[in-house]
Amino acid sequence: MQQSPFRHAIRWDIVRHFAPTALPFAGLGVWALSCMNPAYLSLLLGLFLMGNLPLLFRKPASCCTVATVPVAKLHMLGAAAGFISGFTGAVGLVFNGFYYRLGLRKEEIIATRAANEILLHLLKIILYAIFGLLSTQATVAGLAVAMAAILSSMGMKYLLPYLHDRLFHHIGHAAMVIAGIMMVIIAGEQIAQQENITVHFAHADEEVAASLSWQEHTFALEWENGGEL
Repeated sequence: MQQSPFRHAIRWDIVRHFAPTALPFAGLGVWALSCMNPAYLSLLLGLFLMGNLPLLFRKPASCCTVATVPVAKLHMLGAAAGFISGFTGAVGLVFNGFYYRLGLRKEEIIATRAANEILLHLLKIILYAIFGLLSTQATVAGLAVAMAAILSSMGMKYLLPYLHDRLFHHIGHAAMVIAGIMMVIIAGEQIAQQENITVHFAHADEEVAASLSWQEHTFALEWENGGEL
């Protein structure tokens, strides 16, 4: 049986510094999820991902594997990725830029990210169950996503050799932007429902009125007589 080429592309020098800090901070993120509303953090992460839009029009830097890995940065990356991943559920795309800046080949990016996130997700599944956050609906959705990921990885094994590094980077940046837009939309809807946020707009003759309601407060602007505020 032919072994997957991704297994040999894993950068274990990155994984062994990433995982030890990511795993405990993932536990901290799951605990924070049980106490706080993750919608606001999801909104901020979505806006951060949308900030990758200019990179779609920028020429990627030439790819060359680094000789040494910045260990301190890997520990900080692991801590940030672990906490945010535990708090929001998934955060892999947020740190794509870091893998790009390391100069990893596309096979190494996919394999190393997969190794890091498998460890994170296994721990999070256990912690979500312990904290009572793993509902039947979430379990079914997780299994569906897992099956889709397995099928995707099987297809990428044959497709990846035909992707130029520049195209691979553009696809990665496009995925970050799309994911950011979706996160902003979903988080915005959740916040609007939770905080009872509504927007009203009315136009009649020479009068225009707009109002924003947030919980028990209302902010309103009116234009009268074609220009009087």
